[in-house]
Amino acid sequence: MAELGLTWVRIGEFAWSRLEPDPGNLQFDWLDRAFDVLGNAGLKVVLGTPTATPPRWMLDKHPDMLAVDAEGRPRGFGSRRHYCFSHDGYCAEAVRITTLLAKRYGRHPALGAWQTDNEYGCHDTVISYSDAARSAFREWLAQKYQSPEALNRAWGNVFWSMEYREFDEIDLPTLTVTEPNPAHAMEFRRFSSDQVARFNGAQVAAIRAFSDAPISHNYMGRTTEFDHFATGDQMEIATWDSYPLGFLEDRLEDPPGHKRRYARQGDPDFQAFHHDLYRSVGNGRWWVMEQQPGPVNWAPHNPAPRSGMVRFWTWEAFAHGAECVSYFRWRQAPFAQEQMHAGLLRPDSVEAEGFAEAAEVARELAEAPEVEEAQAPVALIFDYQAAWSWDVQPQGDGCDYFRLVFEIYRGLRKLGLSIDILPPDGRDLTGYALILAPGLEMPSNTFLDALGRARGQILLGPRFGSKTESFQIPPSLPPGIPGLDVKVARVETLRADMPVSVTGGGAVTLWREMLESGAETLDETEDGQPVLVRDGPLHYLGGWPDASYLNRILTRLCEAAGLAVQDLPADIRIRQSGDTRFVFNYGPSPVVFEGKEVPPAGVIRD
Repeated sequence: MAELGLTWVRIGEFAWSRLEPDPGNLQFDWLDRAFDVLGNAGLKVVLGTPTATPPRWMLDKHPDMLAVDAEGRPRGFGSRRHYCFSHDGYCAEAVRITTLLAKRYGRHPALGAWQTDNEYGCHDTVISYSDAARSAFREWLAQKYQSPEALNRAWGNVFWSMEYREFDEIDLPTLTVTEPNPAHAMEFRRFSSDQVARFNGAQVAAIRAFSDAPISHNYMGRTTEFDHFATGDQMEIATWDSYPLGFLEDRLEDPPGHKRRYARQGDPDFQAFHHDLYRSVGNGRWWVMEQQPGPVNWAPHNPAPRSGMVRFWTWEAFAHGAECVSYFRWRQAPFAQEQMHAGLLRPDSVEAEGFAEAAEVARELAEAPEVEEAQAPVALIFDYQAAWSWDVQPQGDGCDYFRLVFEIYRGLRKLGLSIDILPPDGRDLTGYALILAPGLEMPSNTFLDALGRARGQILLGPRFGSKTESFQIPPSLPPGIPGLDVKVARVETLRADMPVSVTGGGAVTLWREMLESGAETLDETEDGQPVLVRDGPLHYLGGWPDASYLNRILTRLCEAAGLAVQDLPADIRIRQSGDTRFVFNYGPSPVVFEGKEVPPAGVIRD
């Protein structure tokens, strides 16, 4: 590993059954040797807490610790992530094993960082309908509302005679005859996210008692079931697991032609989106903890990456400010569920295709200057609570919050712009020339105040301010933006094959709002309804724009903001960091860009 040029090695994240094969029978000698071998080679260790894979004896000790799905079925033993975040007994066990590891290795000279658990939310494991979750949810509601009467008023439980007399009457929002009260479902989503933060925070506290090394967690792509900003604030580093080919097949709505074109490269914007998101979650410090080095095993199709893509993906991460890119895995395992998941080495320990590309990056990094850290000119707001509220009440097929935000991010990238993705908190936005907050259904007053102090062009909507904290339509009607005279009088959701054309080009699709506005109308639909209005720098968009209309909107906003845009070739993407510009060719063919030929999987740094 050291000869290859690697500097960090993550170990231990699934090792509980080897650390404690029987309750109280601790076997740390093998891990001691691993630390010594790795440390003597000059490698730094990321030690993972093994709590994503509690051993079989744990289930005998805590038979009710299993998560339960929406159909009331326990998640069985035999793979991973089979625990419920609300189970106090298991949480205590997780803290116990974490404390033992922190006491033993917290000051080890080879220890460089920690990872808590592994991939919270993977395999739909945030939300659990267990008895433990039910009890904890009732207590959570009692603390928040203090009385059943206050809860009934907030939720509108007079409707359908859903009023409760005691908190213990409240069940979990599943297996109802038709949809549950959206306020009930929304609160359960908030509660479930808080349980992840509670579980993670307990491990962080156990580690900090005995170690000063930074702590991280490895998040996933397009995982919105819990608030990553909440857990990110507990730790020093955010990391994520980047699998471009699997994500293209498994987590994007793009048509077959798009997926076929990028089948060996990954979507040109999906990885970059998460690089920018997790840079924010980590408050500036972020890594790729697992970078795909070859074919994986879990997507609908698992092609091999195009030659050069392992190097390409690594450099793209560094261009967005990554401190480290770690490959998963070192050697392909010849057994169990991930035996078809490639590593840098084959199962026979012969170098696999990604090995040489990782070595090439190591040589290049040794000769390259550091990537500068610089604020981007564009801020795009991302809110996990909005993702939950859209999921609770999508109103139409295809209406997904992540999809909307990602399409706008993609539109910005196609214009050659670099973007910071930020939470909807009260942080200073005055340094951004352009601020976009699409789909933010429940903006806080602190965020509205921050918008009021901003100096750049601002685009809000659709669905901005459309729900109160208790999931009701505001009595004054949305969006309720101070300084902008606009109301949403009615909404409709549209079939994907019935877009409404916009004068000047493009259309709105999926979601459309009928606006009553005294502000300046910039665009109308073909039937004469305003769809984009503004008052000074404030803009409101009353529909989901298709790619053509989005391009027109963003180009106009950038012109007003004084931002230069480029009509990039389809496969070219740019990342500007300080005075350094990176140019990436995601396409299958060479592209001539500014007089230079950029080969497939090509990276230019200037």
